[in-house]
Amino acid sequence: MPRTIALQHPLDDTGLPHRQTPAQPTPAPAPAVADVARYHHPHFVRAEPGRSEGGVLYYFAPFTGREPEPEVPLAVYKDTAVTWEQSRELRNQYEAARIMWSKARLRLEAAPLLRRAAPLWEAWASTLAELRRVFGEFWSTADGQWRAQLLRLTDAERAARKAAGAWDGLAEQLAKLADAQVRVAGEYDELELGDVAREIGLDAKGWWIEHISEYEPVPYSRHDTPVVGDLNRVIEEQRERLREVAGLAGDRADRALA
Repeated sequence: MPRTIALQHPLDDTGLPHRQTPAQPTPAPAPAVADVARYHHPHFVRAEPGRSEGGVLYYFAPFTGREPEPEVPLAVYKDTAVTWEQSRELRNQYEAARIMWSKARLRLEAAPLLRRAAPLWEAWASTLAELRRVFGEFWSTADGQWRAQLLRLTDAERAARKAAGAWDGLAEQLAKLADAQVRVAGEYDELELGDVAREIGLDAKGWWIEHISEYEPVPYSRHDTPVVGDLNRVIEEQRERLREVAGLAGDRADRALA
């Protein structure tokens, strides 16, 4: 007599017992990725691959130099959805923005000073040439006119010192601006003052502007600014020669040159 046997597992289409597949765990949702466009600098336009491998070219709307210094928003570092890669890209973008901004600021602040510098440099060059001319006249000055020529020389010295001081004062201001630009952008992205001068139609070739450190006082030591110091050396060399000649001639006028 046939019997029915109860199966513990149902048969599949092959007639073999069908084992139930254990339930798979539900995958964790992918972490949210922030839309960092809201963190872009307001002047940012786009970024493109650069010529060098891994390089990036950043494009910005023109800076005026009046904007605040570009800084990555603090919200970027508080946003947990911002990935490390996104944060790095934003830092690079703001670094590029700072370079562009620093150059715009230098152009803005240096241009009026450079325009003032042109006549000051001409005045300095003119007074130095006059000083050398007056000194040169001693070779043809008669003995009876020695003291009168010394008076002309001291007048020329005063005029040259005044012009040298005026130039160094303005040169120091320009040196501070140039130093500030390099501090932001770095030496590889330095904007030369001569380039700024050319952009506004000035020829600054030969203008004596040193690094800002040359204008800063030195503790416990006398420190002349560059042009003033050079002028003082010229004056001392001239006076030393006159003292030598006056001494050889037995002329007591050498005391006035001490």
